[in-house]
Amino acid sequence: MCGIVGYIGNKEKKQIILDGLKELEYRGYDSAGLAVMKGLELDFFKAVGKLENLTNKCASFESEGYGFAIGHTRWATHGKATEINAHPHLGEYSCVIHNGIIENYKEIKDKLEKNGISFLSQTDTEVIVKLFEFYAKDLNAFEAFKHTVKELKGAFAILLLSKKDQNKVFFAKNAAPLIIGRNSQNELFFASADSPLVGLSEEVIYLEDLSFGYANKDELVIYENDELKNKSFSKLLSDKSYAKKDGFRFFMEKEIYEQSRVLSEVLMGRVNGDEVIFDELENEDLSDINEITLCACGTSYHAALASAYLFERIAKIKAKVEIASEFRYREAIISKNSLFIVISQSGETADTLEALKIAKEKGARTFAVCNVDNSSIVRLAHLSLLTRAGIEKGVASTKAFATQVLTLWMLAIFMAQKKNQNLNDEIKALLHIPNCVVVTQKLHDKIHRISKRYLDGHGFFYIGRDVFYPLALEGALKLKELSYLHAEGYPAGEMKHGPIALADSKLYTIALMPKNMLYEKTKSNVEELIARDSTLLSISPLEFDLSDDFIRTTEQEHYMCEFFEMMLITQLLAMEISIRLGNDVDMPRNLAKSVTVE
Repeated sequence: MCGIVGYIGNKEKKQIILDGLKELEYRGYDSAGLAVMKGLELDFFKAVGKLENLTNKCASFESEGYGFAIGHTRWATHGKATEINAHPHLGEYSCVIHNGIIENYKEIKDKLEKNGISFLSQTDTEVIVKLFEFYAKDLNAFEAFKHTVKELKGAFAILLLSKKDQNKVFFAKNAAPLIIGRNSQNELFFASADSPLVGLSEEVIYLEDLSFGYANKDELVIYENDELKNKSFSKLLSDKSYAKKDGFRFFMEKEIYEQSRVLSEVLMGRVNGDEVIFDELENEDLSDINEITLCACGTSYHAALASAYLFERIAKIKAKVEIASEFRYREAIISKNSLFIVISQSGETADTLEALKIAKEKGARTFAVCNVDNSSIVRLAHLSLLTRAGIEKGVASTKAFATQVLTLWMLAIFMAQKKNQNLNDEIKALLHIPNCVVVTQKLHDKIHRISKRYLDGHGFFYIGRDVFYPLALEGALKLKELSYLHAEGYPAGEMKHGPIALADSKLYTIALMPKNMLYEKTKSNVEELIARDSTLLSISPLEFDLSDDFIRTTEQEHYMCEFFEMMLITQLLAMEISIRLGNDVDMPRNLAKSVTVE
C-alpha cells in the first residue's frame, strides 16, 4: 500500500531515495518522507501531499559519503495525512518507516504509555520506534529490534535506523513485500517493489514472511523464524521502459493503448494450432477437479466473476466466486478436490494472500493468477500462471484486468480440452482478442466528445447480462475511482427489482448490449429505464434508436470479442470524464496501487 526505499552506500543518498519513491508514488501519495544517517548525524524531512513537496523541502540538503538512507511514500491507514503522521516516525535517537498495519498497536501503545512514553502521531507505526527504544535501554540494538519484531502482530515491512548502532539498517518483513538489492559496487538497496531497484541493483532477495535482520556494507544477516539463513540472490531484470509515458498524457492512457500488444504477449507460446498449452501445467493432472473457487478483491474480483461464467460454460466445472476480505472470516467450506484460484495484480494483496493461506491449510489445491513473479502469492500457491501485463503505473487497473480475464479464459479452455470438447470457436476468438482492443483515433475522439455530457447528474448505472454484468461492475468501478462520481454496476435484469426507483433524466445508464449474448433481454431492460426518462448511452454493434448517445462496436462472431471491445470503451470513457473534471487520472484520491493492508 505504501512505498518503501532504502540505500546503503557512498553516493548522494537523498536523490537515490527520491528517485526510488517516485517509482512507488502510485502506491501512496498522501505524504512522504526520508531520513539519512551518517555517523551519528540523523537528518530527516517530511512533507504532506505528493513527492514534489518533499523534493522541494530537502532541496538544499546534501548527503554524500558512506551512510544509510530510508524513504517512504504513504497511503494513510491510521491518522490523517499530516506531517506528524508521515514517515519516518521518530524516537529520541531512532527512526522507522513501515508498510502495513500493526494490529496490536493499541495494546503496545497502552503498555508504553504506562511506562511514561509519550506519542505524537495518530499512527500505528510510531509504536515500532518507541517499542524499540524501550527495549534498547537494556539490550543492544539488534536484540532490541528482535524483541520489537516478535511483539508485533499484523502486516509489516520495516526499515529502522538508530544511533544506538549507527552502522546498521535493521529490517523486518511479514505479509508485506520487502526486497533487498545488491550491485557490483557492493551497494545495498531496499524496496517494497522491483521498480525502484531497476538500473541500480543487479540481483535481489525477496524476503519471506517472518524475516528480520540487519545490513551494512560488510554484512547482510537474515533470520527466518529465528533461524539464521544463507539467502541467495537472484538476477533482476533491467528494463525500465515502463516508466516513460511515451507522449501520452497519463500512464493510464498509455496502458489502455498498449493492451493490444500486451494481450498478444499473453497468448504468445500458449496457443498451438487448435489448443491452449501451458508449459507450467504440463505435468499437472487437473482431471479430478470438480469445483473451482475464485477468490480476489476489487478489479481482480470482477475478473473472477467474469471467468466463473467461462469455467461453467466452457469447461463444465462448477465455479463460485469469493470476495477475499469476506472469505477470511466466514469459515467457508473448501473441499479437497476443489481448485482454489486466487487472482491478484501485485501478488501481495493482503486479504487475498490470507485467503490463500486458509485454503492451503484446509487442504485445497491452490492456484495463483498473478502479474508478478516471485510475489508472495505466487510463491505460496501450489500452481501459478503469470498474466504478463508488465508493470502498471496507473492506480486504476486497465491492462491488468484485461490480462487476468484472458488468462482465466485460456485456463477454462485448457481444462475443457481434457474432456475432448470441440473448442475451435473459442480458440479462434481467443486469437482475435488483440485486434478487439486497438484504440483508433476515431473511437477515442468520439468518446472524448461524448464525455462532456456526463459530468454532473446524481449517478450512473452500468448494466449488462451474463459475463457483461462483471464488466458493468468493472466499468462502474473505473468511473468511481477516477471521477469520484457515484456509479454502480447491476445485472440488467435486476434493475426492476428496486434500483429503477432512481431513474430520471439525471441518472445516466451505460448499457452494454452485445449482439451475441442476450441482446433482446438486455434491450428490454434498457427500455424499462428509458420509460422512466433515464439518459442512455448504449454500447453495441446494433444501433438502438432510443439511445441518447451511442457508441458502435464492431460486428463480432463471439461474445468475448465484444466483451474486450466494450471493456476498452468503458476504460476510455472513465478516463475522459475524469480528465474533463480536472482529476489526476494516474493518482486518484484515497487510493493506492497495491493494497497490502486489511
